[in-house]
Amino acid sequence: MTYEYEGRTEKEAIDIAAEELGLEKDGFDVEILETQRSSLFKKGFVRIRVHTDNSTGRQYEKAEEVGSSETEDDEKQQFRNAVFGDPEPKDDFEQNMINFVTDLIEKMEYSAKVSIQFREEKKLGLKIDSEYSSILIGKKGKNLDAIQLLANIYAGKLGRDDVRIILDSENYRIRREESLVRLAYNVADKVRESRTSLLLEPMNPFERRLIHTTLNDISDVETKSEGDGLYKQVRVYYRGSRR
Repeated sequence: MTYEYEGRTEKEAIDIAAEELGLEKDGFDVEILETQRSSLFKKGFVRIRVHTDNSTGRQYEKAEEVGSSETEDDEKQQFRNAVFGDPEPKDDFEQNMINFVTDLIEKMEYSAKVSIQFREEKKLGLKIDSEYSSILIGKKGKNLDAIQLLANIYAGKLGRDDVRIILDSENYRIRREESLVRLAYNVADKVRESRTSLLLEPMNPFERRLIHTTLNDISDVETKSEGDGLYKQVRVYYRGSRR
């Protein structure tokens, strides 16, 4: 199902959507429809379209998009201010999660050491150290996302669907974030020069939101998500040219 909301900023619009729908902010996909910047005589606003499927249930939504549709502030806090000083499990749940991820990787016929990367309210970060990290991460992080999806489903079966499991290896997630920010600015420059549009590769909800947010303050460039499913594409276009 789709809904539209409006706020003074993107964050305010998303907050309003989450409150009215009764969902977590990462329980739905957000598409930026229109951005009106403040001027001397007019207040600015952001209009968004929210995509959600209530029939799938909140646990499936959370597991499907886990680690992908988080807000930028949450992502930076998790991976830049992570607590690395206590990598050992503190309770049975943490130990079970470590065992599950370790066993899963072993069944893939790879070896790895899994430890606690960070602990936050309703979030648990697990770090994967392995000589096969590049394979476990996969192209554009898809293998890592798949393992993370299974870990969150398992956490739900343990009765802890209130806790989000975030997996990382070789600091991939923060490196990916920085790479996407650079990509966004480079594409914006090309679009402004050509006065046309460019369609980016398919991305998960968090990656798309990062592109939208990065380019939100560039007055002559706009973005829009296109496609269906979890991995959609972002079109970056010069304002006034939607080709």
